[in-house]
This record gives sequence, C-alpha cells and structure tokens, in this order.
Amino acid sequence: VQLQASGGGLVQPGGSLRLSCAASGSIFSLSAMGWFRQAPGKQRELVASINSGLITNYRDSVKGRFTISRDNAKNTVYLQMNSLKPEDTAVYYCKDMRLGYWGQGTLVTVSS
Repeated sequence: VQLQASGGGLVQPGGSLRLSCAASGSIFSLSAMGWFRQAPGKQRELVASINSGLITNYRDSVKGRFTISRDNAKNTVYLQMNSLKPEDTAVYYCKDMRLGYWGQGTLVTVSS
C-alpha cells in the first residue's frame, strides 16, 4: 500500500490550500481515511477523517474551516483548508486508518 500526499506549501493567514492523498495497492473504498498533522515539538494529531460511508469527523479547531472528502474512483482523499491560521502550520499526513499505512507528509506553512 502506498499513499502519496501533495498540495502543501506556504500561504498567508486567511488563505486556502487543498491537500491530496492518492492511494494505491489497496481497496481504497473500504478504508476510513484520515488527515493528521504534526507541528514542531508537538504530538501528531488527528485533523479530520472520513469513513467508507462518507461520515466525517473534525477536530474542534478546524471545524467550519477544513473539509475532508474522497473520490473512490480516483483512490484519493482530499483536505480543503480555508481561513488558514499560523497555528495550522505543520506537516500533514494522510493515513489509511483501516490498514494503518501512512503517507509521507506534506508541509503546510501559514505565515505572512
């Protein structure tokens, strides 16, 4: 199983980014998928998840700003991030929560 995350970058506060995570080597549609993040000196934390039935969950700090979605035809999960704040700065990882595989991480930096 391989997970390839992309879409990170430098954005100003209030800006938007869309992360993508393309999966291969698994029956993607069966897996709950999650986006996690890890800021310097902090533990990795779950940001959002979406299960096979398209039920989503978000951590409180991103509710109303981030949206997780999936396209099973493309074996891809997305994280649309709007109204970004400096405290969103972190390396973002996707995870196949059914099989336990991680993507390689993509850096999001929110700074003016």
